[in-house]
Order: sequence, then structure tokens, then C-alpha cells
Amino acid sequence: MCGICGKLNFKKTDPIDPDLIRDMAMTLSHRGPDELGFYNDKKIGLGHSRLSIIDLSGGQQPMHNEDKSIWIIFNGEIFNYLELREELINKGHTFYTKSDTEVIIHAYEEYGSRCVDHLNGQFAFAIWNKRHNELMLARDRMGIRPLFYTAVNNSFIFSSEIKSILHNKEVAREIDLFALDQIFTFWGAIPPKTIFKNIMELPPAHYLIIRDGRIDVKRYWDLKFPEEGEYTDLPEEYYAERLEELLIDSTRLQLRSDVPVGAYLSGGLDSSITTALIRKYTGSPLKTFSVAFEDKAYDESSYQRSLVNHLNTDHREVICKNSDIARVFPDVIWHTEKPILRTAPAPLYLLSKLVRDNGIKVVLTGEGADEVLAGYDIFKEAKIRRFWAKMPDSKFRPLLLKRLYPYLPAMQTQSKFYLEAFFKTGISEISDEFFSHLPRWETTSKIKEFFSSDVRGALSGYNALEELRTTLGTDFSKWDWLSKAQYIESTKLLPGYILSSQGDRMAMANSVEGRFPFLDHRVVEFCCAIPPNFKMKVLKEKYILKKALGKHLPQDIVKRTKQPYMAPDSKSFFGNGTVPDYVEDLLSQRSIKESGYFNPQSVERLVNKCRKNLAMGFKDNMALVGILSMQLVDKLFIKDRIQAEPLESLTP
Repeated sequence: MCGICGKLNFKKTDPIDPDLIRDMAMTLSHRGPDELGFYNDKKIGLGHSRLSIIDLSGGQQPMHNEDKSIWIIFNGEIFNYLELREELINKGHTFYTKSDTEVIIHAYEEYGSRCVDHLNGQFAFAIWNKRHNELMLARDRMGIRPLFYTAVNNSFIFSSEIKSILHNKEVAREIDLFALDQIFTFWGAIPPKTIFKNIMELPPAHYLIIRDGRIDVKRYWDLKFPEEGEYTDLPEEYYAERLEELLIDSTRLQLRSDVPVGAYLSGGLDSSITTALIRKYTGSPLKTFSVAFEDKAYDESSYQRSLVNHLNTDHREVICKNSDIARVFPDVIWHTEKPILRTAPAPLYLLSKLVRDNGIKVVLTGEGADEVLAGYDIFKEAKIRRFWAKMPDSKFRPLLLKRLYPYLPAMQTQSKFYLEAFFKTGISEISDEFFSHLPRWETTSKIKEFFSSDVRGALSGYNALEELRTTLGTDFSKWDWLSKAQYIESTKLLPGYILSSQGDRMAMANSVEGRFPFLDHRVVEFCCAIPPNFKMKVLKEKYILKKALGKHLPQDIVKRTKQPYMAPDSKSFFGNGTVPDYVEDLLSQRSIKESGYFNPQSVERLVNKCRKNLAMGFKDNMALVGILSMQLVDKLFIKDRIQAEPLESLTP
């Protein structure tokens, strides 16, 4: 894993300032602390901060082909690089390193921009073709590795992180209120939007070509499900066996590394399967890592320790206190570079620090399984709501929803009227493409009640859902309801929050690379082809995964009710006796008025509720975290102009 950055001037007479490229790369040093590299050729400058994992001695970047007509900077891993290298050698290509980076160069020479079709990996890269004066940027299929860009004053600037782009003085620092509205609806902005106006995110599964000052962005891959009723009629044993084969091979490929590899062990099914495959099929000594919570409502350490004993791993855990979340929260937002609605990334920031402190640079995790194999409660919710919609006056059907949330004691005591208020949103709109997600988005959107009148005015008439509709797959309308729900979850929340704010940003903050066997594109494509009733059998989530790989785990892990990963929200800031100074400052009426995003009186009422330790529901918790994190974004990136580290800049 690494950080990449660069600048291209459209006018040949304007040379690139090498000090600017150095500053941009230095800002990414947490992504790659091992080595810095640069290339400057008058109109273009490239920078690279390296985290050395493969070909430790020969993988320096920027890297070039034999005649130095093609240059690359690359962040990520190509897991099939050995097979692809052999294929390219047979086609006449000559290699001078053993790195996966050089494989991309020769794949580009052989296949042009369609080289991405041949890559199995997680990547973001930039290729400069001197012969054609052409710059190509590309990002992996699932959006695991980030890449951002902007065009300003006859130049094109790009980087792995936005804070690096902001080193350019000509780049304006302004919040995109439409992106803020999207984040306060979907938990993430809709690419190419980011929270910063005119700074774009290259969407997952896209590449970008710049030639003669023209910027073309193209999609090269998408999730494809069979049309409703057109699934291949094969026995579940076939799907179970093939899924096991693919996951074993994906895990094998993702263990390729010239440094030791560890694993996250959450206590849930997905990370347990990943860890079990590493232990069973590689025989490698394995270090595992987990988060334990002091607050027992969030703690899964008993399951984690059971798995450690079963799998015989060398285990470490970090015990996360509420005060720890508050302490590191400014650093978390420094790395997410956008507002977030829950504190869940903070413990993962502490976890990656534990990993790095133990000398590990690479960890395998279970992310992606819930999206591609229908593991989330939102899928079961949608199934019950569809059942309910056929008899909307039923007194009993809404009570089925209580079965989904045994880990939420308050849900078990709720009345039918509460359940209706929460889950009946859009129940009459069963044909709506977003039927599965309407309750979630409706609940999240309620926090927009805290927007200031100025923000409300600027957003008047804007509908985030209508913009989201324009991004759906070309065959979306032909799919069954579960496939539609999976597509939304896999292409919106997964890259927009799970893989970014909780994933890449928290791991790379401490120079740790996360790898995700469930997101190998071969696994994803196969899971799309699995019939819906094998993914979710009645209300049993990830049925086919348990059938395929449950045999490698203790049955109490396989059969346990899924507990989604969460962390304390408002209690982290107001439940520790003393409220941190930065929280008091940023949520004060003065600061709220100054930034202008939120209504000061509404925020004050929310803060008072937190101080009195009153019951906080989903909306209040999301509102508090969203407002505080947005205030931090404004403080760190707009007002302070990233001249200081986050905690230093927040010192009174």
C-alpha cells in the first residue's frame, strides 16, 4: 500500500514545481512511510510514498518501462501478478523487477486502457504515456483504494487523499452542500462528488484518460445479476463447493507478500472464515488482532477468544474505552476527510495502531461478505416488509421484526405502533427501486433537521434519491428485489463508508494494508449468480456461506445471531465525566454560528440532552456524531488549511 499524487499542466510552457509534488507526497507519508519517490518532466510531476510489501528492494516508484516512455505510480496490490507476468513474458515483454507494479506497466503496453480487465486486485494508479502525452488514472472494481482529482487553472491534480490536493494554493476550499446532504442521507457522497466542492472522487470500477486537455471517465466493470427468474437451476451443493473453492483461492492469492501477514478477528462469521482458511490451507504462523470494548453492550471478546483457542493464533487485542474514542476522534476525521455519522471507525483506528505496533503491515479481514451474500439485517427487514405489505393491517407481521434485533434489548419492548412508525416507511411503495433502503434513509435524513436556514435554502428543491437513481446499473430494473438491495449496498455504502471511513483510511492512518478475500472480483461475480434463496433461506442470512465453510468453525460461531459492529456514540463524548475541550468548543453556539452549517439552538438542545444523560435514539446519536465530525472537517480543512496535525490544531 502506498500514497500517490501528481499534477499535469495542460500548457507545455508551465513547469511543475517539484517542491509542490514533494509536499503533496509528504502529506501522504502515513500511507507510505518507507520511501519517497518522484518524477518530473516539465508539464507533469508524479509523487509516491511507499509502504514496501512486495519486492522490497526493487519496487521503488515512480517506475518506468524499458525506454522510459511510460511511467507509473501505484497504490495497492495486484494479486494475480505472477500469473499475469508469465503471460506477458510469453508475449515478449521483459521485466527488470519482481514487483506487481511493473506488471501493470507491461499490461498497459499490451492491452492499453483495458489492462484493468486483466487485474485481480485492489488498486489505484496513474500512468503517464510520454509518447502520446496521455495520463490514465484507474481504480479497482469495488472501490477499495481511494483516488481523487480536480481540474483548475489549466492543470489537473490528483492524489490518494484530498488533503494532499489541498496543498495546491489554487484549489478552493469550499464545502459542497449537496454532498453534505448526500452524506446525511446515504452515509456517503455519490461519486464523483466529495464533501469538497470541485474535488472529485474517481468512482470504483472506472478509469480516466486525459489527452489534449480533455478528460474522459469510463466505467469498465459493474455488478451483474441474472434477470428475475433466470438463475441457473443447480443444487445448493454446487454453489457451496464452488464458493469454497473461490474463497480458498482468493485467500491464497491475497497472502502473497514479502512481509508477514496478520488477520482481524472480530468474533463474527466472516473474519472467522478468513482466519480459518489462512490457518487450514497455508499452515502459516498467524498473528490475529481484535477490538474489545469496555462497554459490554458492544463487546464480542468472548467469541474472539473462543476462536483464538480453536484456531490457535498468536492473538492481541486492544481494549477500547469510551474516552479513547473521544481522544482519537479528531485524528479519525483528519483521515476520513469527511463527516461520518457513527464513531465506529475510531476503534478500528486504535486496532490498526496495535497491528503496526506489533510489526505487521498487512491484515486480511472479512469485509464484503455481508454485501455479496446478503448478511445484513436490512435484507431481512426488506423481506419482512414485503411480506407485511401484502397484508398492511396485520397485527402480527410487524412483530416479526423483533426477531431481527435480539442484540437491541429496547427493540424487544417496543409496541406495534413504534415498529410501524419506524419500518412502515414506503411500505406501500413495494415496486420502488429503493424499497429495501427507504426506512434507513428516512431515519438518517431526519438529522437534516439540524441544518441551518442558509443550508436549507441552498438545498431547496434538491432530492438526493433522484440523483442516486441516475447511478443504478443498466439492468437494475430487471433484477429481483434482493439483487437490487445488494447492488445498492455493494455500490453505495460499501465503497462510500465501509471500505473508506472504516477501511482504507483507518488502516492506512497507521501504515497498515487491509486485504479482503470476499471482494476478489471472481468471488463477487459468482455470488451475484447464486440464487437469492441460497443466500437468505427464509430469514437465515448467508446460508450458502455457512453451508460451504461453517465446517471449519465452532458451531456456536456459525449459529450465533449476527451482531453488527458498532461503537458507543454520544456516550464517548459526554459519558466520561469531563467533556473534551474540542467538543465543547466545536459544539458551542459561537462555533456553530461561525461555521454556518447547523442551527445553533437545535444543536444546543441536543448537547443539553447529552449532558443530562437522557436516552439517545438512533437519530440523536447520528446527529451528534455527524454535527461534530462536520465541525471538525470545517476546522481542520477549511479554517486551519491543514497547516498542523489534527490534535495540535485543536489545542486551545
